[in-house]
Amino acid sequence: MATTPKFGWLSPVIGNRWSDHRPIAADQDTAILPAALPHFDSLWIADHFYGFDQKTDPFLEAWTTLTWLAARHPSVDLCHHVLGVGYRHPPLLAKMAATLQYLSGGRFVLGIGAGWREPEYEAYGYDFPRPSVRFAQLEEAVTICRLMWAEADPSFEGRHYRIDGAAAPPLTDPPPRVCIGAAGEKVGLPLVGRLADMWNGPFKGEPEDFVRRRDIVRRSAEEAGRDPDAIEVSVTLERALPESDEDSSRLVDELAAKRDVGVDHFVMDFGNPASTEPVLRFAEQVIAPLRG
Repeated sequence: MATTPKFGWLSPVIGNRWSDHRPIAADQDTAILPAALPHFDSLWIADHFYGFDQKTDPFLEAWTTLTWLAARHPSVDLCHHVLGVGYRHPPLLAKMAATLQYLSGGRFVLGIGAGWREPEYEAYGYDFPRPSVRFAQLEEAVTICRLMWAEADPSFEGRHYRIDGAAAPPLTDPPPRVCIGAAGEKVGLPLVGRLADMWNGPFKGEPEDFVRRRDIVRRSAEEAGRDPDAIEVSVTLERALPESDEDSSRLVDELAAKRDVGVDHFVMDFGNPASTEPVLRFAEQVIAPLRG
């Protein structure tokens, strides 16, 4: 049975030649988000240090930006898309997450992945080990976060990280959920099944390709003694907002087909819309019918 889908809004933190070199998220805060977010379930911010066009283009830091938006838009969940595990030491990450969970009233989801952008790591002086090491670091980081969110005096000794009495008060109830961004079928997706509350993955190619990856997550969850149905499935889609009834109809058909093979949460990247009119069209002609 198809679920009622959730919708996330990904607000770009870059400023480029199409936005007059002004960070898009900052302008959307006043011009777009007040009209858009009442129709959406979540707000997402990407975690990079510089952009993909010109390195000198403005690019806002992810934690600072999401925290600022959290205070200004109190009706949506908050998630990074997704944090690189190598960018922030896990005990500090756990403390930051616990703080934002408390200040946001329980709306924060820790979106995290193993990292992939090697030149960015090198530019900022971070080590960039091979994928197996980065995923092992990711597993330890999530383990540390969960311990620090649950225990007053947690300790952990891993191959990559350790804590000895690291605390993250106040301990929130509930603690943040964890969203893991991954696509690799041998390491990443089994890790999602073992650890994540939400999976953010790609939906490219035929539906059968997505179903195969989804089933890897589900099998891994079952093998770990977890309920696979408890793992929320999100995909990120870069699309243009609808400009006509026909555009809306095509989007409804596309998203309904993805919903029917197991997508619970659509994270929509609409770029830099010039007005709220197509945003409201999307809400009325796409979100509303799919929520039924």
